[in-house]
Amino acid sequence: MLKELNQVVDYIENHLDNDLSLEIISKYAGVSDYHFRQIFFYLSGVTLSEYVKNRRLSEASMDLLHGKKVTDVALKYGYQSIDGFTRAFKKWSGILPSDVIKKGISKFFPKLSFTITVKGGVTMEFRIIDKPAFNLVGVSKRVPLQFEGINQEIVKLAESITAEQREIMHSLQNIEPYEIVNASYESDTNFLKEEGYLTHLIGVLTTENEISHLLEKVPVPAYTWAVFPTQGPFPSTLQETMARVYSEWLPSSSYEVINAPSFSFTKMDTNKKDYAYSEVWIPVKKK
Repeated sequence: MLKELNQVVDYIENHLDNDLSLEIISKYAGVSDYHFRQIFFYLSGVTLSEYVKNRRLSEASMDLLHGKKVTDVALKYGYQSIDGFTRAFKKWSGILPSDVIKKGISKFFPKLSFTITVKGGVTMEFRIIDKPAFNLVGVSKRVPLQFEGINQEIVKLAESITAEQREIMHSLQNIEPYEIVNASYESDTNFLKEEGYLTHLIGVLTTENEISHLLEKVPVPAYTWAVFPTQGPFPSTLQETMARVYSEWLPSSSYEVINAPSFSFTKMDTNKKDYAYSEVWIPVKKK
């Protein structure tokens, strides 16, 4: 995955002044757009769109330092107007494009390079499970793509589940894990903006095929799953585990993530406030 990430960075670098093809990016990444964005974010600390924007404005700054006109630079990096470019540049650098030309001052954002950093002393528990085909059954909703913070649309989805729906879901559970899960799939995003939607389902795993009309069914083929248990303050420990899966485990393991639903579940500790046991299930295949 590190090789593919660096290939993507090189591709972006060579196309900062023209269209960036999502098809090419996906080909390099070898995973869905959503999974690639997760990997990129957890490894780099910035979203993909933020990285592209920062690199474009950094290169625009260098062009201005070399005496190019503001109008030409704005058009070169995809801005439809000088005003739009000026606002973006001022927000990014704290100075106006004209100040770069007049005063010779600027700001720089370097190209990324992905490498493995060996960190000792922190173990990461996981298990690999070959799981037969099953159905995800529950209540779903298209929600905005969001990598950080609490997604309020998912909160609303959870609050919308009726007692009857919960009872039906519990009666259908017949395959591990026997828990209410949160699953995400079918991402539809705009490559150059962190915009778009994915489907989020709150439900259970079952091998039953006859499902009540009150619930939705999503068939999941037989896959290999990497399962990461975690325990600690919620939700910070779960979020940290997700970050480590993408930033530490995937780059150094013999597995890669595949384009299929991933899910997690959480069991709150009744004796400790905001403390929980969670598991993250990621569909993977051998490299």
